[in-house]
Amino acid sequence: MTPASEARQEQSHQRPLAVEGEPDPECSFRRAGPSAERDRSSGTVVLVSRTPDPWADVLADPRERARAEANRHPEVEAVVGLGVVHRASGFTGRVVGLRANVVTLQSKSGQVRMFSLLPGAFAAGGRVATLVRPRVVSTTASRTTSGSVAVPSHRARVARTSRILVEGIHDALLVERVWGDDLRVEGVVVERLDGIDHLAAEIAAFGPAPGRRLGVLVDHLVPGTKESRLAEEVAHPHVLVTGTPFVDVWQAVRPAVVGLTHWPTVPKGQDWKTGICRALGEPDPATCWRRIFGSVHSYADLEPALVGAVERLIDFVTEPLSADPR
Repeated sequence: MTPASEARQEQSHQRPLAVEGEPDPECSFRRAGPSAERDRSSGTVVLVSRTPDPWADVLADPRERARAEANRHPEVEAVVGLGVVHRASGFTGRVVGLRANVVTLQSKSGQVRMFSLLPGAFAAGGRVATLVRPRVVSTTASRTTSGSVAVPSHRARVARTSRILVEGIHDALLVERVWGDDLRVEGVVVERLDGIDHLAAEIAAFGPAPGRRLGVLVDHLVPGTKESRLAEEVAHPHVLVTGTPFVDVWQAVRPAVVGLTHWPTVPKGQDWKTGICRALGEPDPATCWRRIFGSVHSYADLEPALVGAVERLIDFVTEPLSADPR
């Protein structure tokens, strides 16, 4: 054994053994506590523990992420009239409707937009918030979209023999959206005509009689028009023809709900719906109609002329048999 190796062996016998849980006096590493940091001056390497971040794992369950995000922001009930800001788009407005997981906002200018109820997607009262459906149960009677008192747990009635006829598919869709619940309770079926040029033949085929009434909803029912003349030709004690002064049922939707101050005047000779599409910045009538129809949530979104006409027809075809003239 060389003198150098003997010296190293002697030093190893003199070196104390490290005790578990205590630092080794000649080791350049030490155990790290939860708040420990790297000691740059001594060159010591320290282990640092961090609070788990739910966003750190890209494979984490999306539901866990959503719950974590929701916990970061207070929940605010999306009651009608609440003023909020949609953070992603900057759109500012008040809550005017809520359906499924979509909230409808209306700005001061009347523009209406719909947004998904995502965690932290809105700001309310100057704070980031998660909008949720209202939890307060109203003690007042609930209402249908037509404003009538809702009949809870009511099954649809067997259809009456009386009917309501409307001009086209758009008229039928609006009637169903607003008065659908009322019509099911009353057992009234709505059918479309696809135009009224053959109205007299349709009425004759139906055969109105006591207890078998027919109501007809017509657009552009103003003196001197084709519609007015046809309505006069089919006068019958068990038939009621009523309608609106609008060129098309689109105009029966309040312009404010689609972001307009008024429906534009389309020059004669130009297709009316094409002109409306241009005013709304939509590429075609189908897309334009989806926007208009999607903005209607209750009778309040329709012009009084249409509301009154439909209510008259429902009253007429549901009137008791004793009221029918013989």
